[in-house]
Amino acid sequence: MKTHASNISQELGLKDAQVRATIELLDRKHTVPFIARYRKEITENLDEVAITSIKDRLARLRDLDERRESVLRSLEKRELLTEALQKRIDNASTLSVLEDIYLPYKPKRRTRAIIARERGLESLAKKIFDQGDLDPIKEATSFVCSEKGINSIEDVLAGSRDIIAEWVNEDSDARSLMRDLFKFQGTLTAKATKGKELTGTKYEDYADWSEPLSKAPSHRIMAMMRGEKEGFLRLHIEPPEKKSSKILESIFIKGDGLASEQVKLACNDGYKRLLAPSMERECLSWARSRAEKKAILVFAENLRQLLLEPPLGQKRVLAIDPGFRSGCKIIALDRNGDLLCAETIYPHPPQERAKESAQKVKDLCERLDIEFIAVGNGTAGRKTEEFLRKSEIYKDVPVVMVDESGASVYSASKSARSEFPDQDVTTRGSISIGRRLMDPLAELVKIDPKSIGVGQYQHDVDETKLKNKLEEVVESSVNSVGANLNTASKELLTHVSGLGPKLAELIVKYREEHGPFRSREELKNVPRLGPKAFLQSAGFLRIANADNPLDSSAVHPESYWIVEAMAQDLNISIQELVEDKTLQKRIKPDKYVTKKTGMPTLKDILLELAQPGRDPRQKFEPFRFSKDATGIEDLRPGMKLPGIVTNITAFGAFVDVGVHQDGLVHISELSEKFIRDPTEVVKVHQPIEVTVLSTDPKRKRISLSMKENPEINSDES
Repeated sequence: MKTHASNISQELGLKDAQVRATIELLDRKHTVPFIARYRKEITENLDEVAITSIKDRLARLRDLDERRESVLRSLEKRELLTEALQKRIDNASTLSVLEDIYLPYKPKRRTRAIIARERGLESLAKKIFDQGDLDPIKEATSFVCSEKGINSIEDVLAGSRDIIAEWVNEDSDARSLMRDLFKFQGTLTAKATKGKELTGTKYEDYADWSEPLSKAPSHRIMAMMRGEKEGFLRLHIEPPEKKSSKILESIFIKGDGLASEQVKLACNDGYKRLLAPSMERECLSWARSRAEKKAILVFAENLRQLLLEPPLGQKRVLAIDPGFRSGCKIIALDRNGDLLCAETIYPHPPQERAKESAQKVKDLCERLDIEFIAVGNGTAGRKTEEFLRKSEIYKDVPVVMVDESGASVYSASKSARSEFPDQDVTTRGSISIGRRLMDPLAELVKIDPKSIGVGQYQHDVDETKLKNKLEEVVESSVNSVGANLNTASKELLTHVSGLGPKLAELIVKYREEHGPFRSREELKNVPRLGPKAFLQSAGFLRIANADNPLDSSAVHPESYWIVEAMAQDLNISIQELVEDKTLQKRIKPDKYVTKKTGMPTLKDILLELAQPGRDPRQKFEPFRFSKDATGIEDLRPGMKLPGIVTNITAFGAFVDVGVHQDGLVHISELSEKFIRDPTEVVKVHQPIEVTVLSTDPKRKRISLSMKENPEINSDES
């Protein structure tokens, strides 16, 4: 661990002691949110980003250790391990370096070099490779043997060069230099696959494309690799030819004699036949990995913003899942998100019973004292919003468009069937829309993040890496907000630090059998929820209106004694301390510092006393689309419209302007100044104002700008 801690601290620019302490906590199975929130003294205030970086880097180093041990076992078993070789393997700092060292000893299929060795040509190959004063042709004469399949001097020399070519390919220095040449000076080219017509396809731009590999943006690499996977494109990496020859000659050519000429031929053959294809595969894999990492980070950041979207809160909501032919499903939810009733209205063609539908909605709003109406933004969403705004209902009840991405996935899920076994999928979908307005986080955790619609090439990246990163984001988001122990769903509780699906299920079951939890301490009565799970989860679970006011805050039960001491010193109750900010200001935190409890924890406690159970999310603000545009045909270049950012990619942001087709603000149109990353300017579900640059109704494309005075393309196609 000491070596890993030292390497990680240098790489991340952190103190060695911070990294060692964090690794120790991670090895004790403490979660990242718990360490970041409740172990600040131990890590010296490291945040979640730093702790996650340590965790990820540690995992990679341990994977390297595991592979190193595997290599050593293999060499030892085959009696190939020497002291010098073990030292080189022990010092390998990356997987690439380790594999380069192991390559000459790796069991392999019968190659041309192996066949040449079997024919007894290795001794001659060594002489030629040494490039001493010898005539290879004369030396080769004695190796001609038809019984061994060597019928001529050229056969001898060709076999010797095959052996030398393999040495060239397996030389760790040559591979290291060539790897850098391919990565940082290579050109990535894409060409149409023979016989494939790319005109009119999404890969049309890449029919004959080339650019420096090191500068190719992640989204373009992912697009080209998808094209290759689907059989439309062929990808290659081509480094500067003269430089590759120069590198190999500088390593292997020792003179200009006859032997050196043979070595030069072997180098050329080894490069074209072995080394270049190997480097191309490896560097394409590296480029894919780099692009995947970017795509996953974009997805993760978009998901975080979506999960932490401002909640409406506990309001009575009427939710509508819009539709034309099948009508609009409407449901009513109480302030806890429980279903009150479900109806269907038909305000649109072909039934077009608008008056009857308006009366039904009005009656429901009045009878159930509805405070907000949520309308899904799918098919017929804008028409339904328009119908509501034209009726008398809108005067009294605000109408909010809600992104319904993934609602249909939830409605057919096992979770939805378990929660609402007696309701059909349309009712469940409407419930999801309404609850998503009330608390996006609590509802979205029930849906596979890949179905929410905020990713970039999520179906092309490594599924395990994507899943792990998204779970990390969900865990971080849930724990930053906290969960109401008495109302949180099993899905939400699953992501609370220290719990997981089984304990979450047992908590819900206990709650159903024994009624609401009265204190955090009661958690210990839940079967199989032991001291470790309690330690890690308790601080993130809230109990509203609990007997102990600290149970509704983020103060951890292990620190209750500190607040009790503060209240006792002021000769008041904890309740009085929580309610009176004047009394809180009289607290002198220095007085409560101990070996285990330092100022970081004390500052957090004082902040919680001032704002018990505070929600880090921003305040909800209703948003309204322009009434002048309900379809793409209504858009004209130069129009300025309000919009909502629905997705962010490496090349720009997609924006919903209320026409049932998102428009794209290219990265070059996001700001007057140059930006490298769209997230510098926008966030998912951020309300913005955009200008229409152009539209293409046939291809369903809308080009938008966030610039104050953009250049307008008036020639619409």
